[in-house]
Amino acid sequence: MKWVRLFKRSLRKFPNTLASYNQLDFAPLTRTADNYNRRKFGFDFRAGINIALLAFPQGMAYAMIAGLPVSYGIYASAIATMVGSVFAGSRFIIQGPTNATAIMLLSAFAALGIAEDDKVIMLPLLLLMVGVFLTVGAYLRIGNLVQYISRSVVIGYIAAAAVLIIANQVNTVLGFEFEETATTFIDIARLTGLNIGLTHWPSVLVSALSLGLYLFLKAKFRFLPNVALTLVLMSVVAYFLSLAGWPVRLLEAVDPGEWRLTVPSINFGDVQLLMSAALAVALLCALEGISIGKSMAARSGERLDVNQEMFSIGTANLGCSLFSGMPSSGSLTRSMLGWVSQARTPLAGFYSGVLCALGVVLLGPYIGYIPQATLGMLVIVISASLINPSQIRIVTRATRSDATVFFVTFAAALLFPLDLAIYVGVATSIAFFMHKVSAPEMVEYKFDEEGQLTELGANQKRPDPEISIVHVEGDLFFGASDLFLDQMRRICEEESLKVVVLKMRNARHLDATSVMTLEELIRYMRDMNRLLLISEARKEVIRIFKKSGLLESIGRGNIFPDVAQNPTLSTARALRRATQVVGDRKAKVSVYYDKKKEAQREEDKTAGKGPD
Repeated sequence: MKWVRLFKRSLRKFPNTLASYNQLDFAPLTRTADNYNRRKFGFDFRAGINIALLAFPQGMAYAMIAGLPVSYGIYASAIATMVGSVFAGSRFIIQGPTNATAIMLLSAFAALGIAEDDKVIMLPLLLLMVGVFLTVGAYLRIGNLVQYISRSVVIGYIAAAAVLIIANQVNTVLGFEFEETATTFIDIARLTGLNIGLTHWPSVLVSALSLGLYLFLKAKFRFLPNVALTLVLMSVVAYFLSLAGWPVRLLEAVDPGEWRLTVPSINFGDVQLLMSAALAVALLCALEGISIGKSMAARSGERLDVNQEMFSIGTANLGCSLFSGMPSSGSLTRSMLGWVSQARTPLAGFYSGVLCALGVVLLGPYIGYIPQATLGMLVIVISASLINPSQIRIVTRATRSDATVFFVTFAAALLFPLDLAIYVGVATSIAFFMHKVSAPEMVEYKFDEEGQLTELGANQKRPDPEISIVHVEGDLFFGASDLFLDQMRRICEEESLKVVVLKMRNARHLDATSVMTLEELIRYMRDMNRLLLISEARKEVIRIFKKSGLLESIGRGNIFPDVAQNPTLSTARALRRATQVVGDRKAKVSVYYDKKKEAQREEDKTAGKGPD
């Protein structure tokens, strides 16, 4: 195909020096162009058509959720997919407005007290800030940190957002509007109850027919664009109802001539006002998009460059800030549709965006025939699909901490604005993580008659009451230092104790705080006439001791390096030293080793293979 050859030739002219800057690919389509052919184009274009047929009505629904004119959702569906696909590193993420980002935007603007008329004025600046946060974050490789945010937070947040969206559309399907803005579930429920007497029964009829029609089409013709078909057919029904004297509220028509360049107005006061909301939206976009991309990539056995995808989502929001869009991220439903439609490259999303843009020009005026109640009911159905009972069952049953994080996030998202709720969920998750890693396991050990190190039972006495062998398992960073010191002090309080052998093979992540804690422990033990010996000290531990000066405080003769070939040898040497210090008996320590492994190791050395 001639245009494919021209596409390849133009992309190859892109400066190669930019392509790998800081490991981000600024021209990923050059790789796509190298082996693009007619067959891939066929798959991509067919997938693009399917995605566009879903993205166009979804965009209207999400704009309605966010309290914006429906045109903003359609524009975002076009711009985000076109711009994002140009910089995407994979075929898995189809970008555009989503349920979660729409409800986040609604909540953020309401919490900031931004009036309805001012939303469209402030929105370009908010999107600009979101795009900057995401692109700079991708440059700094922050995308890798997303994996440390618990899935329990994401699942709890999305489930609560779905409930909030459903509650927020009840008044639409019942045919009345609120006179004041509601952002929390409690406020929405209160206003719905106060206005229930204003129910418009023709709207209720249209909502019921819309639900029945959509469910029928989905059951019988699941591979058709059922959302779009429902909107078209119910527009016809609404027309005849109006002729019969039962008019219903319709959407506003979209004038393609109003789609223009929107340059964000930047001033320090507005930037300060929007900072928290922009950070929350950017975090949600990264979480949502990367989670979807990793899930899709795992299905195909491929790897995902999370920072490249984060960069792509950032550029999509920058594009939306310039062309009357709304916040965009990876869409689960559209990404899944692209996967099912066998999209071969990121160009499938690009074609979808082009088709959505054509839809604005060709179909914009006809949007004014769609009943609001129909779109509201479809929003409810789409939102309900976000609640995943299987995932909720896992996170609520796996561990208490996961269940707590889920319920805290879920409750916070219903009771508070969503930008605050996501911070509450992340903070709760981090708090539980810190609690887990800041509790190192400390167990006393002994040498048995065969020379093996075995755990000392709860009711057992030490073979030598003057010597304690303590095994430390876990992280010894700043969060664990105080607990470690308290546990060691309790051990040292025993009157008969003279020497403590501290096994540090599995003690990880020492830092300055843990070094100072060990210094404090040494001083405490010396004041009590106790001696601390370190066994199984790995190279990195000894290196930290040397650099910090702790090696001299402990004493070089009191540290016994780890011996990888024989794990018990280091502790056995430390125990000999301990018995010599105690001085009331001759040291008798046997060291266990596996004769078969030792014989094999000698054979390997003889054969020149080196150690295992």
